[in-house]
Amino acid sequence: MFGGTRSYEMARRLVAAGHQVCMVTAFTDNNGEKGNSWFTTREAGIEVHWLPVPYDNKMSYGQRLSAFFKFAINSMRKTCSLKGDIVFATSTPLTIAIPGLYASWRNRIPLIFEVRDLWPEAPIQMGALKSPFTIAVAKWLEKTTYRASAHIVALTPGMERGVRESGVSAKKITVIPNGSDLSLFSPQVDGSVVKEDLGIGDRFALVYFGAMGPANGLNFVLDAAAELIRRNENEIVFVLHGDGKERDSLEERAQREGLNNLIFSGPVDEKNYVAQLASAADVCMTIYRNLPVLYTCSPNKMFDSFSAGKPVLTNMPGWLQGLVEKNRAGVFVEPDNPVDFADKIVFLKQNPGLCREFGANSRKLAEREFSRDIQAENLLAVIKNVKEAFGKNQ
Repeated sequence: MFGGTRSYEMARRLVAAGHQVCMVTAFTDNNGEKGNSWFTTREAGIEVHWLPVPYDNKMSYGQRLSAFFKFAINSMRKTCSLKGDIVFATSTPLTIAIPGLYASWRNRIPLIFEVRDLWPEAPIQMGALKSPFTIAVAKWLEKTTYRASAHIVALTPGMERGVRESGVSAKKITVIPNGSDLSLFSPQVDGSVVKEDLGIGDRFALVYFGAMGPANGLNFVLDAAAELIRRNENEIVFVLHGDGKERDSLEERAQREGLNNLIFSGPVDEKNYVAQLASAADVCMTIYRNLPVLYTCSPNKMFDSFSAGKPVLTNMPGWLQGLVEKNRAGVFVEPDNPVDFADKIVFLKQNPGLCREFGANSRKLAEREFSRDIQAENLLAVIKNVKEAFGKNQ
């Protein structure tokens, strides 16, 4: 479906390596045609078991938590019915650990837990979890999951550090970042049609594609847009593509303030469109709200931007800043500093040769370090080691 495809990409490579893979997941786009019962499909050799659970990122925190628990509780029995050698649970949300823990205990097989965001720390810092009781339960679930897991996969060094700070040995953790889709996103993709359809014209275009929720902090982009208008920089345009809880308020603000250097696009449920949009960009943006826990993230949009061969602009200190600066693949802007944001954009616009160099370096970085084939090989090694260690202890 639309959105992140890490689990699918990893799973189909495990199938290609000779493993049998069953996936238990939620069918979130349900509008009644699938009913409320489990159904099964086969995708690229993966046996996929779907539970209809309506969900989208425009829901309130309460509605989202309800959906998380509905899936977690209802998938416990299903997960146990699928006999295997290993159960692999990938978060977020943290509640995904519940069926993983249950299946590991009931079927006496090892659990590998993948941390794709530091929960519950992320919702705590964002204000989604406020009740002391709820926070205590979430932290208990986090520590219980880490302790019960045979191994933990973290998506970034920051997440790995966060897991270690919970009392987990570094030997029990492997970092496997998100990967770049080297075939779908490419410098060879033609973005001219999308560029024309959106009315970008000859303007210098900065593109964001992804969710528009509270964590994404896209008001920062509007702050920079307003700063550029104050400077009479009329040949620069921002494209925000996607949907989410904050989109309506972002569009209302842009209209209210007369930010005519903003284009809102999508959502479009086609990855090919996003690949064309990336190719239409001069720079791709990876923007988040300025919260320390989000500095540890591993966003798909950045790795797809690398794959597209585009300079990346990010406001995330730490690992993401290091990726773009150390590899000369883009620029870092100070969080919550629209003047610095605008300065960096003008600098990039005035240096097209440097932009081309950054873009070429982005593609090389994607090929060298973030190929999904490489990531799948690393995961296969983790699975093999866990299986062998479990066998010796029986």
